[in-house]
Amino acid sequence: MDESEDVPKEFIKLKSEKLSVDEVSDLVVSPYCGAVSLFIGTTRNNFEGKKVIHLEYEAYTSMAENEIKKICRDVRQKWSSVKHIAVHHRLGVVPITEASVIIAVSSPHRAESLEAVKYCINTLKASVPIWKKEIYEDEYSWKENKECFWTNKEK
Repeated sequence: MDESEDVPKEFIKLKSEKLSVDEVSDLVVSPYCGAVSLFIGTTRNNFEGKKVIHLEYEAYTSMAENEIKKICRDVRQKWSSVKHIAVHHRLGVVPITEASVIIAVSSPHRAESLEAVKYCINTLKASVPIWKKEIYEDEYSWKENKECFWTNKEK
């Protein structure tokens, strides 16, 4: 395969179905890359002493996809060796232990893909309009990401 045939790609998906680590990982594999780095965010069963039943996510889908595309462009500017980037985020109900978000990045060497994955998740949480509702045994709470720029206004 000629490297020109393996052009850098982004795979962005927001969906209500269960996310697949294998599917997302396979999207970014390249014969020119020796590293595929993954971040998998899952639903845990507790938060600050409360029992979490499940999470629910809502998004402004078109805006969220555009913001994720911007993140991908930023990654390519910061780490020019990055080949492929995949960002899949689940919407709707996400049961305990299941993935809410999976990010995969391939690059020739591990340092770039690891740094790019960290940048992707941190920037996604800070700038992408996806909202999380935690459902507890007897109540619920909409959660703001502490990194989210629109929640950090001076009071």
